[in-house]
Amino acid sequence: MSDYRGIETDAASAGLRGRCPRCGEGRLFSGFVTVAPRCEACHLDYDFADSGDGPAVFVILIAGFVVVGLALWTEIHYEPPIWLHLMVFLPLTLVVCLGLLRPMKGLMIGLQYRNRAGQGRRSD
Repeated sequence: MSDYRGIETDAASAGLRGRCPRCGEGRLFSGFVTVAPRCEACHLDYDFADSGDGPAVFVILIAGFVVVGLALWTEIHYEPPIWLHLMVFLPLTLVVCLGLLRPMKGLMIGLQYRNRAGQGRRSD
């Protein structure tokens, strides 16, 4: 999988946990969603890590499905006033989105590492 002689890990699950995709030990993030410059355990350089907007798209799709589904179910079964919808579902949206953003970004970076994803190039 790589030239690292340590214990190989599943890059996708390591990314979900916010760990280095190569060794599974070092931290992937130095902030909430800021990628660290390198792994402190195996010294893998994280310059390859560019998840772009992929994590945000998946978070929006998942959160939208969950929150809108729950809001529709609640409206159909209980018919609460709009202020109650706002009091419940706006914070829920925030919690779901922030809770999923870091694991999704780690997953994208782990998959990039596992699949040896690189910059797209034209062949003329």
